[in-house]
This record gives sequence, C-alpha cells and structure tokens, in this order.
Amino acid sequence: MKRLNLLQRLLRGLLLVLSLLLLTAVATVLALRWVNPPTSAFMIAARIAAFQDSRPYRTDFRWVDLESISPQVAIAVIAAEDQQFPFHMGFDFKSIREAVRSNARGRRVRGASTISQQVAKNLFLWSGRSWFRKGLEAGFTLMIEVMWPKERILEVYLNIAQFGRGIYGVEAAAQRFYRQPARRLNREQSALLAAALPNPLRLRVEAPSRYLLSRRDWILRQMSGLGGSSYLDRLASEPQ
Repeated sequence: MKRLNLLQRLLRGLLLVLSLLLLTAVATVLALRWVNPPTSAFMIAARIAAFQDSRPYRTDFRWVDLESISPQVAIAVIAAEDQQFPFHMGFDFKSIREAVRSNARGRRVRGASTISQQVAKNLFLWSGRSWFRKGLEAGFTLMIEVMWPKERILEVYLNIAQFGRGIYGVEAAAQRFYRQPARRLNREQSALLAAALPNPLRLRVEAPSRYLLSRRDWILRQMSGLGGSSYLDRLASEPQ
C-alpha cells in the first residue's frame, strides 16, 4: 500500500510538472506573437559551442520589422524553403511523403521542414534527429500556427534564420554582405541569401560556389513562377 501511495504521488507530481511546462510553453509562444525575441536557442547554442572550443565568436543579430524587409527577400525564402507556406497549418504532408519515399530508396536524405517548423526548431529547440526533439518541434509548430498570423511567422523566421557564421537575420546579412539595409535588397541578392539557407556555414554568400549560384538561379525562376511579390498578398488573405 505504501508503494502504491508513493507511486501515485510521484505520478501526480510528474503530471503537475508537465502541466506547468506546457503552460509555460503556451504562454511564451503567445507572448512572442507581439514581443520580439531577443535571441534564439540556436544563437545560444552557437555561442556555447564557440566558448567550449575557445574560438572567437560574435553574434550579429539585428531585428527589423517585416515592413522594413524587401518583399523580394520574403518571396525568395518562400520560393526556396516552403512554397505552400500560405496554405498549410505548419506541415507540408506532400513534401513529407516525397521525403520518405526518397529516403526509403536510399537516396540522399532530404528534409521536408516548413518555415513554421524551422521557426519552432531555431527559436526553442536544438539540433538533432531524435524522435523526442521531433515531437517537441511538432508541438511548438502547432502552437505557432494557431497563435501567430502567417505574417508574424515569416517576420520571425527572416529575423532569426542563419545566413553565415554568427550572422542571424536578413538585416545583419544585408549589412554584412551588401552594405545596405534589408529593405533595399534586389531579386538577385535576395535569391542568393535564400540559396544559402540549407547550410549557411558551407554555402558562403560572400564567396558563392558554382552550386550556390545555380541554386540562386533556380530560386529566381521559382520566384517568377509564384508570381513575384503579389504572392505575399495571400498571407493576409488566408484565414488565420
């Protein structure tokens, strides 16, 4: 009987802790609908890794509102990363099925993360492929989609995405690579920045490889196919 009572108390304590963690996560996500995040989990992890390796490191992170970012950057990122962004609820199931088939055939592992999933991962979580982390990512993605409008999701993503070592957000990238604010970036510059997103530490905007330039050209074609900046109008027209 004593063991049973102890087990019941432990279970109640565990449920209480889990409930508090869930409420904290919900409150944090809700607050970030209006409050701009001062940093992200990925930025913190990068600083810690550099400190452990005794390497010089500086975080260049400059928040700007979506209205202060060139629409060309927004459409380039959507064209490169998540063309169904205005329409899904955080998960692109068609891309997920294609990724599963591709990986099952032994081809190079490909991902199917949406912009919303990348916001959840970069802002709150850590790198890795464990099912536990994937489960947390799915939970945060759903909360973000429910609590934030699409414009806010895109705004946060454009401000916390990594574009180079220690370079986070399109404003920092525009100033570092082009010596101008993000609102002045043109189509080619925007497409090149978007092309580096899959691996910004290897794909260097300041010294673009042949592969990076070919990916930039592909993104430019995708941008034209989506209809250019008018595609962004769907973000406001889709029901939230």
